[in-house]
This record gives sequence, C-alpha cells and structure tokens, in this order.
Amino acid sequence: MKGSRSIVVAVLVWAVACGSGAFASRGEFDGEAALGYVEAQLRFGPRVPNTEGHRRTGDWILEQLRARADTVVVQEFQHVTVEGDTLRLRNFIGSFRPELKDRILYVAHWDTRPIADNDPPNRRNQPIPGANDGASGVALLLGVADALRRTPPAVGVDLLFVDGEDYGDFSLDRDVLIGSRYYASQVNREHLPLFAVVWDMVGDRDLAILQEGHSVRRAPEVVERVWNKARELGYERFFRPTVGGAITDDHLPLLDAGIRAIDVIDIDYEYWHTTEDTIDKVSARSLKIVGDVAVALLR
Repeated sequence: MKGSRSIVVAVLVWAVACGSGAFASRGEFDGEAALGYVEAQLRFGPRVPNTEGHRRTGDWILEQLRARADTVVVQEFQHVTVEGDTLRLRNFIGSFRPELKDRILYVAHWDTRPIADNDPPNRRNQPIPGANDGASGVALLLGVADALRRTPPAVGVDLLFVDGEDYGDFSLDRDVLIGSRYYASQVNREHLPLFAVVWDMVGDRDLAILQEGHSVRRAPEVVERVWNKARELGYERFFRPTVGGAITDDHLPLLDAGIRAIDVIDIDYEYWHTTEDTIDKVSARSLKIVGDVAVALLR
C-alpha cells in the first residue's frame, strides 16, 4: 500500500513538472544552448547589411557551421536597392551527409531590419535588435546542427542561413527576401530537396504557431508532416491546427522554384519590427519546443 502511494505521488510530481514546461527530457534539442546562440548574436548589435555588426555576425555563423557541418558553402553576392545602394550579402549553407541524394532543407534569415517601423515615430529610424525576428531562427538551426553532429541523420540535411530578408519594403515587395531569392535562382531544379521548412520568429515566450496561409495552399503535405510530428511529441498546444494569415517570407521564392516549402512562424508577436524585440522576450523553453520538432522531422 505504501509503495503504491509513493508511485502515485511520483507520477503526480512528474505530471505537474511537464505541465509547467519541463520539456528537458524530450528530444535531442538543447534549448538553453540555443538561447545562448541568441545572446551571442545580440552581442554583435543589429545585423543590418553593410554594418560592422552584420559582418561580424556572418563570420561567427560561418565559424559555427565549419565546426559542426560536413561541408559549408558561402554564397557571396551583391544587391542594388531601389535607392541605388549596393548591399554586400552572404548566404551560408551547412550540409550534413552531402553524399546523399534525398535531402531536407531548413532555412532561417540572419539579418535584422534597419528600421523599427512598428515603433512610435521618434524611434522608427532605429534598427531592431532582432532577438526573435532573426536570432531565434539562426539559433534553432545551430541547435539542429549540434544534434546532427552528435548523431548524423539518415537523410541529407542542408541548413541555409539567408541574408537580406528583412531589409526593404514588404508592402511593395521591394528589397526583401533577397537571400532566398538569390538561393532560388541558383538551385538545381533537377535535384530539389524532398521538402523545406523556414523557421522564423520561433523563440517567443508566449509560443503559438498557426499554419501559415501560403504553406497550407501550396505545400499542405509538408504542413501536415510538421504538425503531426509536433502532436506526436505532445506539443499540439503550441503548434495549433488552425490556418492563420498568408505571410510574405523566405518560403515564397523557394515555392516559386519548385521546392515544397512551408513557413513555421509565430507571427502574433507584439514586439515585431520594434526596438523591444530583445532577449527577455525569448525563452529557452520555446526554442526547445520548436527545436525538438525540427530535429524529430529529420529522424
């Protein structure tokens, strides 16, 4: 009788811990390490193209990839804006099992927006810190790279860090998604990945990811694959089976190139494109939830 009571108490303690967000035992992804990667990026300052913070962040990402991936490719290119400015940009591709034909592509943008257009007028000309909008996606990909270095995947995996996503005017579709458009223009259409996932703004403490509209319409089977995996891991309360709005993001150039790509993004983020997009708005717990799903999809 006493032993049975102890077992019941132990089960209740475990259930309460899980309910409070103790996900450490699930999956291979290290949320605390990923949060450290967010902090590392923020120490460089805003990552706006042609700035010193941007250059140093790119060098840091390249160093991290070379320490983890089997091969690394740098796509260096220039983009002339509608204003006539020349942006010096870099995409980074870290590949695991490059010899395998069947491949999965993960994408995140590493630049940050030069203006805080959702801030009050007196702060709109300031660049955003980009803790969630930029750094969280990079951190997730580096956390995936950590897991794949420890246990190589059975399928080929490419981690693509794109530049210049957030530079220009989204309302006019001008000088945005620059890196993903460049990658799509170079891709070998006879050897496309099985599918691709863009991971964007995935560190919000109040995590709630809806199914993005373009993704549901143009690659519904990939949406189903990701949301089913989240449900298998017990994360259905964070990956909600509800269709949200259609968002302009890096999956669109990939879709136009024939890649079955979707966008995993928590767009309901009140600090989006503001100077308040800071480290205190991001949590290791949210990064781990999304990171567990990302790694499990590759297993």
